[in-house]
Amino acid sequence: MSALLYIVSAPSGSGKSTLTNELLRLVPRLQFSVSYTTRLPRGSEQNGREYCFITREEFEHMIAAGEFLEYANVFGDYYGTARHFLQQAEAAGNDLVLDIDVQGAAQVKQRMPQAVSIFLLPPSRDELAARLRRRSESEKQVETGARCRSDEERNRIIQKRLQAAAKEIENYRTYDYILVNDQLDQSIERLKAIVLAERLKRLGKEFSSADRQVLQVAESCLLPNVREKVHEILDSFIASSHSRSSG
Repeated sequence: MSALLYIVSAPSGSGKSTLTNELLRLVPRLQFSVSYTTRLPRGSEQNGREYCFITREEFEHMIAAGEFLEYANVFGDYYGTARHFLQQAEAAGNDLVLDIDVQGAAQVKQRMPQAVSIFLLPPSRDELAARLRRRSESEKQVETGARCRSDEERNRIIQKRLQAAAKEIENYRTYDYILVNDQLDQSIERLKAIVLAERLKRLGKEFSSADRQVLQVAESCLLPNVREKVHEILDSFIASSHSRSSG
């Protein structure tokens, strides 16, 4: 049986790494596709763990060789998913989790419509801004020398990511599931339920009582069931934009 492919996307700072790490810890037979990128490591990131860090020249060579399932240019740096991770997962009997942005998700969905797409959202613009500021402060503690950014540059980066988040969220309609990351424990359980529910549906067997509970939690995150909440989150970005314009 071919591997199930789970696409997880989220605006920067939404807690995607934390949730996917917990998912991989809790659910067996899941493999994480470590994306390739040309950006520099942040904080305690290690090559081959969070990302495979390579040069722009190396990345563009891989593009020319057709080695990517998807790739995109984000904030001036390349990010991409190598095809060999999917082949490795299938050979090992595992399903594969992709941590990719909306550009990459669209590419994968076009090539593999059966992939399960999940979009993680912050509960509001204000909360996302707070998370980005906390992450920026954490990164500041480990930056040294030429890589140390000024506070002004950090603020520009945060504003740029908030603007990008507003545009990314507008793509929510293209995803199968929407998960609002407000309470971490609940978000982990919902993400876990989505993965397990898709496996259950693929098996096509009669569902037990426990199976139905898993399916119910997953269904609560289906796009039609969270559309109103997504609109509220989008409105928080629009209201903030109007406030800055009038100010």
